[in-house]
Amino acid sequence: MTQSKRASESRTLLTDLVLPSDTNHHHTIFGGKVMAYIDKIACIAAMRHCRKPVVTASSDSVDFLAPIKAGEAIYLEAYVTWAHRTSMEVFVKVEAENLLTGERRVTAHAYLTFVALDESGKPTSVPAVIPETEEEKQQYRDAEERYMLRKKRKQRWKM
Repeated sequence: MTQSKRASESRTLLTDLVLPSDTNHHHTIFGGKVMAYIDKIACIAAMRHCRKPVVTASSDSVDFLAPIKAGEAIYLEAYVTWAHRTSMEVFVKVEAENLLTGERRVTAHAYLTFVALDESGKPTSVPAVIPETEEEKQQYRDAEERYMLRKKRKQRWKM
């Protein structure tokens, strides 16, 4: 494994305006559009952590907590929470911001796993994660359990 890196070094932020073309008949953003944002920002965070090409290996459940309406901003934050040999777990938090009042609310969160690839497209080692904030430390402490649950879930599909 290469030298360890702070979780904050992978932290990635993205803000975009939700337009009517991004929304469904309820005038809220399409869930699939949010999922695409989540995958994209998580990919950037993973690449910042390992500085190598990555592929999405899994996406744990995306929990939608509240809708985001047309005219609001979608705000995403992602960072690498934990790393195994060649894989990285990335946490993504999604918020909505009412641009007229400044009110923000959490609307979704997800965990994704990415695998780093070498020049020939084979999995390659990634740096370990150094958590610093209390949130990062809690994510790090719980990450191995999530890793084992993912591994168990994948094993069921191989039968």
